[in-house]
Amino acid sequence: MTPGLNCGKIMNGKLIKFSDPDMTSRELEGVYRVLGSSDFSGGAEIEAFERDFARYVGRKYGVSFSGAKVAFYLCLKALGLGKGDTVILSACSWRETGQVLAWAEIVPRFVDIDYWSMAIEPSKIEKEITPEVKAIIGSNPNGHPADWQQLEKIAKDHSLFLIEDSTEAIGCSFKGRRVGSFGICSLFDFSQPSALVTGRGAMIVTDCEGLASLLRILRDRTAEERQSVVKSRQPYLGCSMSGLEAALGVAQLQRIDEILQKRKAVEEFYSHFLCGFEGIKDPYVSPQATEVHWFSYVVHLGTRFSKSSRDAIIEDLRRENIEAYPYCHPLHMTGWAIERGMRRGMLPITERVADRTIALPFHGQLSFEEVEFIVKNLKEASLNVGAGAAIY
Repeated sequence: MTPGLNCGKIMNGKLIKFSDPDMTSRELEGVYRVLGSSDFSGGAEIEAFERDFARYVGRKYGVSFSGAKVAFYLCLKALGLGKGDTVILSACSWRETGQVLAWAEIVPRFVDIDYWSMAIEPSKIEKEITPEVKAIIGSNPNGHPADWQQLEKIAKDHSLFLIEDSTEAIGCSFKGRRVGSFGICSLFDFSQPSALVTGRGAMIVTDCEGLASLLRILRDRTAEERQSVVKSRQPYLGCSMSGLEAALGVAQLQRIDEILQKRKAVEEFYSHFLCGFEGIKDPYVSPQATEVHWFSYVVHLGTRFSKSSRDAIIEDLRRENIEAYPYCHPLHMTGWAIERGMRRGMLPITERVADRTIALPFHGQLSFEEVEFIVKNLKEASLNVGAGAAIY
């Protein structure tokens, strides 16, 4: 298709979805295999997914869960973190992180981020370390790896747990080392819009056998306990992944390189149409990030754009049946954080990024023409609300 063609007529009112999982007959075969078995809730599919996913990210052990919130909660519990303890993290993080910390009565201590990568800024961590701090939670925002070399050093120097939140970063790597392999453990989420989708579900991966064993105990009954109505070592939450979800995970993992390559092609479409347009900056990749696969396609707006103008652009896109969202709502500005005395102005870079970022549709089913249509409307909307704003 020739750039500049009237895409509006071509789209003909079709909804361009923010997320659309990449499913094939291989995934259906896995589901049918479980449906034809006698074990929907446990069994070989779960064991295979845990083993294969841990191997994929370079870890020894994988423990799957029904959801990422409960996985993170039990991870904190297994590490001995609880009421009154403090953890350091970025406010530009997965929203459920803050909710789980609130449930666990753990105190969050937020530090600011690097503007371009949106990852936690290591140079701002050490001055926040006090005796109450027990862990650092690092994330790979939108798939861009944090500076794990520095984070590991800080954690080691201060005898802190380092937990890696990789809910947005399947397939990415930092200095040649795949994300998910840093810290005491790492968390992955398999709900949309992840590249690897099982509907719901999550995985904690670790090299620590004791941690993996404790997580399994906290998660659900053992096979031995399932044969008894009374036997139980200690309370568990009953939050295992189902065999159906695991079968999807096995099939998706077998195809993960193909899935990521299709998404990479869509990234190239976006780069082609956004190239050189003043006022909208496409995603940044640092020299240390040896492989980046975006969670969504996040663009930064220029400095003369405000939060309200960003919201107006998103509304314009939605009127054209394009699903788009703000990328981040800072954790220190959510209701539970405000109740604890946090406020706007504490983290200026985080707030600036949150006010001027837009997450655009991003999945392997997007066509060249659809991306052209998205960018065409993005440019028009940005010109309407703040023409020519510089990003720098």
